[in-house]
Amino acid sequence: MAIKYLDQCKEEELKDKRVIVRFDFNVPLDKKDPSKITDTTRIDSALPTIKYLLDHGVKKLILMSHLGRPKGEKKPGDSLEPVALYLAEKLRQEVILTESATDRGIKTLLGLSQTKIVLLENLRIHPEEEANDLEFARHLASYADLYVNDAFGTAHRKHASTYGIISFFKKSQYLAGFLLKKEIEGLQRIVEKPTHPFMAIVGGAKVSDKIKIIEKLLLSVDKLLIGGAMAYPFLKSQGFNIGKSLCLDEDVALATKLLKSSQASKIVLPMDHLASTTPDGDVVTTQDRTVPSELAAFDIGPKTVEAYTSILLEARTILWNGPMGFFEKPAFAKGTLAIARALSTNPGFTLVGGGDSVSAVNQTGLSDKLSHVSTGGGASLEYIENGTLPGIQALKFGLN
Repeated sequence: MAIKYLDQCKEEELKDKRVIVRFDFNVPLDKKDPSKITDTTRIDSALPTIKYLLDHGVKKLILMSHLGRPKGEKKPGDSLEPVALYLAEKLRQEVILTESATDRGIKTLLGLSQTKIVLLENLRIHPEEEANDLEFARHLASYADLYVNDAFGTAHRKHASTYGIISFFKKSQYLAGFLLKKEIEGLQRIVEKPTHPFMAIVGGAKVSDKIKIIEKLLLSVDKLLIGGAMAYPFLKSQGFNIGKSLCLDEDVALATKLLKSSQASKIVLPMDHLASTTPDGDVVTTQDRTVPSELAAFDIGPKTVEAYTSILLEARTILWNGPMGFFEKPAFAKGTLAIARALSTNPGFTLVGGGDSVSAVNQTGLSDKLSHVSTGGGASLEYIENGTLPGIQALKFGLN
């Protein structure tokens, strides 16, 4: 069965309807001033769906999302108030924020003719959300005639607002929004029939965090470029001295297993490093893969940047997940930013997934030069591993 997308709706299916939409408004807030949003990308990505619904005459638009990890209780800094204010500014109309997602006044609010857009307060202040409690899901569903899921970043979770809620709508009453459609179409180009040569770049801290995605990718890629701290267990397993670089015994065991696999020839490792005694110390460029005993590596070196860039120039499909080094420090951001620039000049299909990779792309100002920048790090990885996600499966097949 196919997913029904919002743009497949006839105008009469939306006009004068109450529509509840699950978005991913889990945006970063300023630590010193939690009323300020430091990156509005996820809200901006939701605007096409919101505007489409408003333009097609919905009677009421109920928006819902989580923010942070309140763990079932409301605490300062967990409110979606900054999101409500930003949306009101962008849409140029009032956005009413409720006290909670089950506030008794919501039904009354939805009955008022002057109220058009309602944002439910942070779903995760209710423990029932993450527990996929069906009564909670039923309560959310009772607000609307139609349900739209446009929250790719949480589509890998079986939560009440992304999964259980579908039980209370008929097949014709639940849809996928524009962002979800874009994410699915982008990832399908990686999972189903990638154009070769297909190269993947995987970075980050630990092999154990991404062992499943590495194993999956090795079956389909032409080359897998490893960067970040994830590279050091591979190098250690090959007998290279990695100095004081981040490396766990568990990761060395996993790396050793991968390097003994039938796909090992596809794995490409750094040829040199940027190293230091501490992340704030003087930077030393190593001559080769060996890291001096007194130093720790924090980024890929210039030889590696040149080699990786050359490999990526040959690619027609590229997937990038995870930074090449400790890119939060400008001295160790060179490798990650170089990869971002290499992807931006590639004429093939380029997909970036994962919060740190996306941040790096945004730092370069080159995100518009890439084919697709995913809004969901964990969700995009799980989609590649499994070919689907629970929230997407629910939209396809329902739960009734």
